[in-house]
Amino acid sequence: MSELTEAFRRLKKRDVDTFPAVVVSVDKDKGTCVVEADGLKLLDVQLSAILDGNNQKFYLFPKVESSVLISPINEDINRLYVEAYSEIESLDLNIEQVQFQVDKEGFLFQKENETLKRLMIDLIAAIKGMSFTLTTPDTINGATTLLNNTAQFEAVENRFNQFLKGN
Repeated sequence: MSELTEAFRRLKKRDVDTFPAVVVSVDKDKGTCVVEADGLKLLDVQLSAILDGNNQKFYLFPKVESSVLISPINEDINRLYVEAYSEIESLDLNIEQVQFQVDKEGFLFQKENETLKRLMIDLIAAIKGMSFTLTTPDTINGATTLLNNTAQFEAVENRFNQFLKGN
């Protein structure tokens, strides 16, 4: 009996469908990983039980060498997915044109081509560029009557309103 056949026989003999494994590698583009269980390397284990192809996906990417629990989809040993994770390297959620990512470097909020970081940078630039019209030429005693770059603040405000939900 070959080593591969024996390993599959051991996997099938289990009383439960879910089994522990160790992550060998992760393919973030495909949303899959390679795991090792009972000396057998299992390829293309899905990181989501459902892949719909509509750019709507939610992935938790496990750390390499971390422990995971693997389960078959519809009891099909050829279609496996990661059910539980001991350590997460990153998270990636996509819903149509909206993306949310988290990893040790920080987080990304993106809607279409707009990011929260770019909005904040532009807001800070507008604040740094604030200028005012004074009622008198005396710069020390003049009264402030008009913010000169109001349009810049309104443009950033509109972008925030399009980007973020709620009040």
